[in-house]
Amino acid sequence: MPLTHLDESGAARMVDISGKPATKRAAVAGGRVVMSAEARQAIADGTIPKGDVIAAARIAAIQAAKKTADIIPLCHPLPLTGMAVDFRLAETGVEVTAEVSTTFGTGVEMEALTAVTAACLTIYDMAKAIDKAMRIEGIRLLRKTGGKSGDWSADDAPD
Repeated sequence: MPLTHLDESGAARMVDISGKPATKRAAVAGGRVVMSAEARQAIADGTIPKGDVIAAARIAAIQAAKKTADIIPLCHPLPLTGMAVDFRLAETGVEVTAEVSTTFGTGVEMEALTAVTAACLTIYDMAKAIDKAMRIEGIRLLRKTGGKSGDWSADDAPD
């Protein structure tokens, strides 16, 4: 199988998607920030000195998804048609899920992954005064729909 992001001389290139039809595409990614009980409780209580951690992380995720092409080399800038970010306080920290959608000629997996990463980094930044040992873990694509390769789910992937 030829490498799509290299030209015939081996130089990096952005794939030409001009011939691909614009279709509805969506992707969901997830990740988590593992932290101390003290940091988790401060987020839950809204007592983090820097302010509302979840609100800041939500804005960071949305901004990051919109700017993915500026961050990840060879990504196409996409007209995003929808974006949702959810946070769940878990026993060991905060779980983040981002869903991104578009109607375009390429998928939004990178946008969903970038959104989750930015949200997790923002959570770390805002809570680091309480717990510098926090860990960002498990950032991965959970599912995608649409496009040439069709639908995919992490639930169906081999371990």
